[in-house]
Amino acid sequence: MIPVTKSFLPPIDVYTDYLKKVWDKKIMTNRGDLVLELESKLKDYLNLNHLLCTNNGTIPIQIALKLFANGGEVITTPFSYVATTAAIEWEKCTPVFVDINPDYWTIDETKIEDAITDKTTCILATHVFGNACNIEAINKIAKQNNLRVIYDAAHCFGVDYNGQSIFNYGDISTCSFHATKIFHTAEGGALICNDKDKSEEVFALHNFGHKGKLEYSGLGINAKMSELSAAMGLSILPDMSLIIKGRKKIVDYYNKNLNFACFNTFKLRENSNSNYSYYPLVFNSKEYREKAEYQLNLKQIFPRRYFFPSLNHLPYIGDISMPVSESISERILCLPLYHSLSEQDQVLVINTLNSLS
Repeated sequence: MIPVTKSFLPPIDVYTDYLKKVWDKKIMTNRGDLVLELESKLKDYLNLNHLLCTNNGTIPIQIALKLFANGGEVITTPFSYVATTAAIEWEKCTPVFVDINPDYWTIDETKIEDAITDKTTCILATHVFGNACNIEAINKIAKQNNLRVIYDAAHCFGVDYNGQSIFNYGDISTCSFHATKIFHTAEGGALICNDKDKSEEVFALHNFGHKGKLEYSGLGINAKMSELSAAMGLSILPDMSLIIKGRKKIVDYYNKNLNFACFNTFKLRENSNSNYSYYPLVFNSKEYREKAEYQLNLKQIFPRRYFFPSLNHLPYIGDISMPVSESISERILCLPLYHSLSEQDQVLVINTLNSLS
């Protein structure tokens, strides 16, 4: 079987060496030594001033919305993982969808201003598959309309934009360290906020609102990462260059050998790099996608319809037309991509797809 992804696992002795530190200290959570070490090393690796590790990649979005959205309307994309929209609804805000650019697949910045009302408080945009939004345009719109910008950067570990980490943009950026991501902590995430005062608020929000051990600054939630998750992250981080190099090799092989007569992929945003986190194809028609998926499955190859459905069709949203997002979500498949994917398996994927044309 060839799945769409496999988690990278570090040498088990490296992981158990970190676990021994947990056993020695007998501290499992509440920002132990390993979480602090991971945060420090991630800031160095990503060249960031601030980064807060969390227990998953969704709760940082909820915290950002709690801080900035104030129960208002949040302009967002219909083409993202369900967590983006679910977080808005969960925080009792109203998602206002703006369709996506047909080339980059990120929110169409030219349509944002028409969606702004006197109830709009935030823009929550996704860097889709690690592909940057039009950050300059979004920033300009936000400043002109006194809006906050939150970036769902779940897929963006290691992505740079204009020579610096993509996490440095927006009022808050969030990342996922889920086991399916290129860097992971089994389950986890991060929140990046470069405003010092807001960073202090974020820190309190992620720790039940604590202000010291016995005082509270306000409402909070438990978003803390455990020492076991941090141990996984610390074990994997030294191998990131190996992981990215391996994935790039596979992406290059796909690019070179696939026949793009029946499908295409997104356009990479200018002044940015790829971290090779996903390999999405959009087929020329829904029928081609169905045929491709069927033929791949016959050979025990299991791509993923990622993202499907277009989020404007979620059962708790209603029926809103987003034609570009809907069309792409009907025609998309993400191909198998992981560090250990063999060339033999790559050839099988490629030959199966090329036989469609």
